[in-house]
Amino acid sequence: MSFVELEANIEAILFTMGEAVGLDKIALATGQDETICRRVIRNMMDKYMEDGRGIQIIELDGAYQMCTKQEMYKTLVKIAHVPKKHILTDVLLETLSIIAYKQPITKIEIEHIRGVKSDHAVNKLIEYNLICEAGRLDAPGRPVLFATTEEFLRNFGIESLNDLPTINPDKIENFRTEAEKEVQMELDL
Repeated sequence: MSFVELEANIEAILFTMGEAVGLDKIALATGQDETICRRVIRNMMDKYMEDGRGIQIIELDGAYQMCTKQEMYKTLVKIAHVPKKHILTDVLLETLSIIAYKQPITKIEIEHIRGVKSDHAVNKLIEYNLICEAGRLDAPGRPVLFATTEEFLRNFGIESLNDLPTINPDKIENFRTEAEKEVQMELDL
């Protein structure tokens, strides 16, 4: 298969699938080595950026997806219905950050960290496709485990969970101290 044919095949795969496709699946479908496919995809990514096109290829945790560039949103809105914008409240963001950093995690573990029921927040995050069920814990009752989705990565503009910001250990200690003071103040009342 020539370079041009390989590029065309990869483009067709990414366009047709509409979601992220693993490099291993692309290599298998094209009958090529993963290293070659990765090089071709990177070249395609560069060409799409240089040519000033309305589409791009993005990498999401070792998989690739063809999508519209964000700059094209205003033009797309003129032809399509305005997509429903999901509002992430402080409660949803707090719950999502717990899941992102502690995944896979059960609802009970989330509630233990937050200190309040989290049914509504978890259900909303599932509805927004930012989290999903990631299996069940091997424990009594077999509680559902939750994890983030590719949509989470896309929405927050990160390629993998390794790109999540790390929290300074000193700040964690400060948070712990502040929380203990708040609990003590509540007990003193």
